[in-house]
Amino acid sequence: MPVLARAVREVENNVRGGRAQSWVRTQFQVIAILVREERARMKVDPDLSEAQRAEQLKRLDGVATILAKTATRDTSLLMLLAEDAEVSDAARALKREMVAKAGLEAAEEPEVEDDVDDHGHHERQVVPQSVISRQLANPFLAPDFSHVVPRREGPHRLATWELLGPLFRSFEKATDGKASCMTLPEPTSMVAGGRVLMNHQAQLVESAAAGHRTFLLADEPGLGKTAQALLAAQAADAFPLLVVVPNVVKTNWAREVELWLPTRRSTVIHGDGADVDGFADVVIVNYDILDRHVGWLGVHGFRGMVVDEAHFIKNKSSQRSQHVLQIADRIRARSHQPLMMALTGTPLINDIEDFRAIWQFLGWIDDKRPTHTLMDALEDTGLTPAEPSFYSSARRAVIDLGIVRRRKVDVAADIPARRVADLPVELDGELGRSIREAERELARRMVARYDKALETRISGKVVEGIDRELVHRVATWEREDSDTASEENVFTMMRRIGQAKAGLAADYAAQLVRNVGKVVFFAKHVDVMDEAEKLFANRGIGYSVIRGDQTAKARQENIDAFTNDPDVSIIVCSLMAAGVGINLQVSSNVVLAELSWTDAEQTQAIDRVHRIGQEEPVTAWRVIASQTLDTKIAELIDDKAGLAARALDGSDAEIGSSTDLQLAALEALLLDALEARG
Repeated sequence: MPVLARAVREVENNVRGGRAQSWVRTQFQVIAILVREERARMKVDPDLSEAQRAEQLKRLDGVATILAKTATRDTSLLMLLAEDAEVSDAARALKREMVAKAGLEAAEEPEVEDDVDDHGHHERQVVPQSVISRQLANPFLAPDFSHVVPRREGPHRLATWELLGPLFRSFEKATDGKASCMTLPEPTSMVAGGRVLMNHQAQLVESAAAGHRTFLLADEPGLGKTAQALLAAQAADAFPLLVVVPNVVKTNWAREVELWLPTRRSTVIHGDGADVDGFADVVIVNYDILDRHVGWLGVHGFRGMVVDEAHFIKNKSSQRSQHVLQIADRIRARSHQPLMMALTGTPLINDIEDFRAIWQFLGWIDDKRPTHTLMDALEDTGLTPAEPSFYSSARRAVIDLGIVRRRKVDVAADIPARRVADLPVELDGELGRSIREAERELARRMVARYDKALETRISGKVVEGIDRELVHRVATWEREDSDTASEENVFTMMRRIGQAKAGLAADYAAQLVRNVGKVVFFAKHVDVMDEAEKLFANRGIGYSVIRGDQTAKARQENIDAFTNDPDVSIIVCSLMAAGVGINLQVSSNVVLAELSWTDAEQTQAIDRVHRIGQEEPVTAWRVIASQTLDTKIAELIDDKAGLAARALDGSDAEIGSSTDLQLAALEALLLDALEARG
């Protein structure tokens, strides 16, 4: 603990002055990893008394709180807290050093080779022995250009136009009231792998069989995207097939291969890939170990690539996005028309430009321009971005490249309806009062900054009423540059609200169990999950748990217990660890104990229950603390839900602000305070 305490204060001090440098980011991530590991160790340490365990966990919570406050000064640090965040060699080395300083023995890590990629960058590379064996068995694996389509010659009318911006905007400006979906053929068969498909699934498989090779499969969660991708690969004979997935769903993908493609062999890459089967038909790898395998994956002879939860690559500057794009380019360089599929039920999280990396993975655009297929389609419109009618034609051209978006209400009428029901709760007592006072203090602090900025303004600009541009600037300053480490901020405040709601949300879940049967309980923070589990145990309610620090085996055992054991009534789920890739249709009631920072994360959680196989109407009970920032966050989440609705589903709903919710919440808090004083 002393080692962690000193390190976290050092990180805090270094971030206070501005954005974190590379070495500070590494230290931040290592501290977060060690806190998680130490928490898990302490919980099962038989040598600790209950008092000692409680004291140590309290100290770890203190370290975690400082990390959270630090991340609000440089919000790019938040991605390092994700379960599948990539861990560099420098981070591993620092972790070993800190463990050694604490007087503990560091676990040994296997040695890896140091290789150089096509761009001359050194990367942590491995080539599993089984892969080497396959390469030796196929020493003359040649590129396949048998389906090359000649490029159009002649002058290009749009050559001098900037087109990517207009293409993205076309999904905001030009909606026709219909979902964004390419024309799909009617299926000739509704059976695959001995199983009967739904019509919308068979349509996509038929399209692949007819020769279509790029798909942004953006069906709403719960409509069987995994099965469609595997069967499309079968129809296109796209084997060997590479599947890139979040870590938490690797095992599920292997199960799905066994279910839908019983004649095909799958292999899952763990760590350095010592157990990988280089001769398998389907190779499954998670994002955060791509850095070790990007070299051989690009030249393995894959004829297809699937990226699951493709919104994970929306940040093009992240290493995982760069690795995915690099492998995709290598596959296209060796096979002219490989099957490329991006799967996500929530392709738009914050902004229309979330499409950028996905379109580039699919080969529709490069860094600066549309590639030749899309460019030819735009040329055929005879229009330019200067003409209003360009946008609807451009949107159609992109959709026809392979956007497939179906809604449950349209294609799966047998899936019962779902609703999100807000459950307001009052935070009583000292804790509730302290949270509301902290919000008032935060508002007062921003008002003071706003007034000071007005007084010292030298531009001479005069704005009638509230200067909303200045409100935005003040909110940005507040988020990025808190005055002292002891001050509350929007991030830590939401965590405090979650802690305050934990017992109330768990109590409501316990009541639901008595009335409706099995319940799925989602929370964002570990301490909220701990509080809920304690309440369920005290009331004798059987429960299982899905957390980020579980092994794949333990995770599946907990899912199976909830699904099959009548005595297990509740499953307590981490939003980060259980929001994707699992099926919990045995329940039709979801309790959202804490709010997400995006509508997409909330939707993904609900759709663990609301999916094919569900027989009951689904209700998601969203617990909201009244008269707190919680209410504003809920409104902002609902506002941003309009983004995907308009861009992909043809809705006329207005798109809310694309700024992140933390900033938007601060702006709302400041506006309320300014309006209240008149």
